Amino acid sequence: MKVVVTGGAGFIGCNLAIALAQRGDTVVLADNLSRPGSAANLDAMMSDPELAKHLTFVNMDVRDADACKSLFDKDVDGVAHFAAQVSVTSSLEDPVADFEINARGTLNVLEAVRSLAPEAHVLYTSTNKVYGSLADVPLERQETRYVQTTLPLGVSEKFPTVAATPYGVSKLVGDLYVQDYAYTFGLNTTVFRMSCIYGTRQNGNVDQGWVSWMVRAATSGQDLTIYGDGLQVRDLLHVDDLVNAIMTVLTTDVARGMALNMGGGPDFSVSVWAEFGSILEGMLGRPVPVAYDDWRPGDQRVYITDIRRACDVLSWKPKRAPADGIAEVLAWVQAS
Repeated sequence: MKVVVTGGAGFIGCNLAIALAQRGDTVVLADNLSRPGSAANLDAMMSDPELAKHLTFVNMDVRDADACKSLFDKDVDGVAHFAAQVSVTSSLEDPVADFEINARGTLNVLEAVRSLAPEAHVLYTSTNKVYGSLADVPLERQETRYVQTTLPLGVSEKFPTVAATPYGVSKLVGDLYVQDYAYTFGLNTTVFRMSCIYGTRQNGNVDQGWVSWMVRAATSGQDLTIYGDGLQVRDLLHVDDLVNAIMTVLTTDVARGMALNMGGGPDFSVSVWAEFGSILEGMLGRPVPVAYDDWRPGDQRVYITDIRRACDVLSWKPKRAPADGIAEVLAWVQAS
């Protein structure tokens, strides 16, 4: 295949690009290298001669409609649109830039595909933030986590998309455009509404990518702040499991026009510090000092993905358990 990957030097982008290149596919990596760590990811890929022969890099910004069009031609078989502003905090500081990247940028990509590569399979990564803060869902506080008593299997695609924070809104705009371009224009599009994706090559920070951020902070002695009480819960999906699901979307029509919740599900859920911290401290063999601060706007006390529809549609299920994946991230951080 020939696949265009926007945000191709980012965490998910480079992991997908490597998997595609290893299959022998041709990959166009489009990225403006604005995120810290993306240039290092790109250098690592391009310095591997076996990978590099399948990769082409284009330095561009999805806010530039003409630059988007330059990526596509009739030979493009697949599009993975990851380029985005990914921080809730940044969206609060500059909602206009957040909109231009996440909403306008997605529309620019869709228009370029519609005019130049209308047969391509398009995968767009949305977010669980399209479901809002979930503040009205009943909670029970247990010793190490909160539990949503009415959603034992997690949030399904039937849950209202009310969004919260400019980031949630801008990603929902892109989410809806991607779905509508299947309905109105017949494009082969799929949306993944993603929970916490983690793994190697993730350069997380205090605002986004919390698994790699906490591992890095704990190993380097950086200040580690928990926003809230650490009992908030997320389900973890290892990037290798995500890439397997993306491959199905790019190579089949089974998820055409669909929006699918994508995460680790209830079995792969952990509380952000009471449980995750315990796992990490066990691996390090020592306690990790943390500070606590106020909850952040739109923060969900519990988000667990109901993955039943994705499992059924894609004939897929997550395989990498959190303890195994966290150990891998720790080894990668310690070696880098």
